[in-house]
Amino acid sequence: MKAVHFGAGNIGRGFVGLLLHEGGYELVFSDVADALVDAINNVGSYTVHEAGPGGIDRVVTGFRAVNSKNDPDEVAAEVATADVVTCAVGPTVLRFIAPAIVAGLARRSPDLAPLTIMACENAIGATDQLRAEIEKIAEDPSLLARAVFANTAVDRIVPAQPEGGGVNVTVEPYFEWAIEAGPFNGDLPSIPGAHFVDDLGPYIERKLFTVNTGHAATAYFGAQAGHERISDALADPTIADKVGAALEETSAVLVAVHGLDPAELAEYRAKILERFRNPSLVDTVQRVGRQPLRKLSRHERFIGPAVQAAERGLSTTALVEAVAAAVAFDDPSDEQSVEMQRMLRSEDADVLTSTVTGLEPEHPLFTAVHEVFAKRQQELHTF
Repeated sequence: MKAVHFGAGNIGRGFVGLLLHEGGYELVFSDVADALVDAINNVGSYTVHEAGPGGIDRVVTGFRAVNSKNDPDEVAAEVATADVVTCAVGPTVLRFIAPAIVAGLARRSPDLAPLTIMACENAIGATDQLRAEIEKIAEDPSLLARAVFANTAVDRIVPAQPEGGGVNVTVEPYFEWAIEAGPFNGDLPSIPGAHFVDDLGPYIERKLFTVNTGHAATAYFGAQAGHERISDALADPTIADKVGAALEETSAVLVAVHGLDPAELAEYRAKILERFRNPSLVDTVQRVGRQPLRKLSRHERFIGPAVQAAERGLSTTALVEAVAAAVAFDDPSDEQSVEMQRMLRSEDADVLTSTVTGLEPEHPLFTAVHEVFAKRQQELHTF
């Protein structure tokens, strides 16, 4: 069996690639970074180090890497004979990997079993997004019959890596990979540690609105308070209370929308916060807080649950406070943070609110979020 994984970064090697390796797949990483591709091809194995209680070291072998920028034909050839294609490239990059998948499907023998395609991104319906990108450019629509597309929900904290680690990866011990079972019609791929579910929606939103909301909120509140590490930020009682309040609001949404059990959600929240407190996992507020414009968009970790809460008359106070912390995030090394600060200094608050969050002026959440942007603009003009 063979798996092609787009995105040979830390998540690709330390999470998705690791589980595929443990499932017995020959691993082919595809990436555009020359140095990373060369580094992977220059070693015969790498170690995934699980930092924290219960963590162990896992060794990955049986892999190689191809450069999708320099060798697109080679990538297509690998896809043509693969059993599984996965990716962890970021939702905005899906359109750039679609051509290689289309080329691979065009070369694929109709006699082979359908290719399993799964996008492992922090986004709702990422595989659907990838399929849409493939459909846009596939000249022969029948090529899609050579693939099975399954959405997934993935969860593992992979911090910035220590210097000198090579292609080894440090991760947290905990992980979750939920995959929708329906598209496979009972013929499920072998991926140890992954679990297949009939309804992926609750898993995706539970993860996005708890793990991602909580992680980003900790980063933004931590940055405001001058903390450098996520673990230190959450050790601050004031920040812990603010993050906890935001997650109570997202849990209320999950109960209302998906009928999830409140007691089980309380346990889940506690587990997530304990993961963030892991002192062995050296993670920074700058890394977790990067790309604030994406994280403040309409279907992401703050506005997404707050919209659903506002539409149901539920509390959004703590989530809006987290939005304010995100708007104040100012990291000169992050392109989106720089762009957001520019927009704050140049755009009208009405336009800014709609542009960043996708909210319409008549939406019940709009006024509260508009006040956040207006207040931040006033603060910036005061200095």
